[in-house]
Amino acid sequence: MINIAIDGPGGAGKSTVARALAEKLGIMYLDTGAMYRAAALKAFDCKTDVKDASAVEKLTENLDIEVRYANGEQKIFLDGKDVSKRIREHFVSALASDISAVPALRLRLVDLQRTAAEKFDCVLDGRDIGSFVLPDATLKIYLTADVRVRARRRTAELESRGQKAAFESVLEDLEARDRNDMTRAFAPLKKAEDAVIVDSTDMTVDEVVDKIEKMLKQRLTEI
Repeated sequence: MINIAIDGPGGAGKSTVARALAEKLGIMYLDTGAMYRAAALKAFDCKTDVKDASAVEKLTENLDIEVRYANGEQKIFLDGKDVSKRIREHFVSALASDISAVPALRLRLVDLQRTAAEKFDCVLDGRDIGSFVLPDATLKIYLTADVRVRARRRTAELESRGQKAAFESVLEDLEARDRNDMTRAFAPLKKAEDAVIVDSTDMTVDEVVDKIEKMLKQRLTEI
C-alpha cells in the first residue's frame, strides 16, 4: 500500500494539498482532522466538557463517525447525519484541539485511520500521522508556513464560507492551537524524524502538490 502522511500546524494547507494530491494520484484522501472536528461537535451538542478526559472517554463509547464519498467529495457523518458543513464552523477548531488531547478519543480514531490505510492507497493529513498513526508511511511530509500567512489563509477560507472572521482573532486562535498541539502529553504535533519539511509560505497549492509527487516518485524507486 502507498500511504502518504502530511502533518503540520493549522492553516498550512494540509487538507487542501492532501485532497489535491490524492486526486492527482487517483487514491483515497482521508481527512483525519474532520474526524476530530466531528468528535468535538458531538461534545458540543451533548454539552460535554472537551477538557474533561473522563467525560470525553464516556462520549467515545457511543461515538459514530463515518467517512463517505459522494461525487468525488468526502462527507463526514456523525450519528448518521451529514455534518460536513457544521464541523467547519470556526468555534469547532478550538474544541477539536482540546478534545484531540484525550488519549481514549485519539486511540479510537487512530484505529479507524489505520484500518483505512491498511485497505487502501491513501493520503492522510493531521498532526501526528507520520509520528504516531502511520510510522511506516511510504512518504512523510511536514507541511508548514509562516503563522501570519496561515492566519490570512484561514481567514479567507472562513469568509469564503460566509463566516465572519477577524484576522487578529484567527491569528490568536492559530497560535493557541499550535501551543496546545505541540505541548499535549499524548501524540503531540511534531515532525517525524524521517519526514521532509515543505514550507508553503511562498508556494501555491499546485507547486506543493508537484513537489510532493516528485518526492513520492523518488521514494518509490528507493523501495
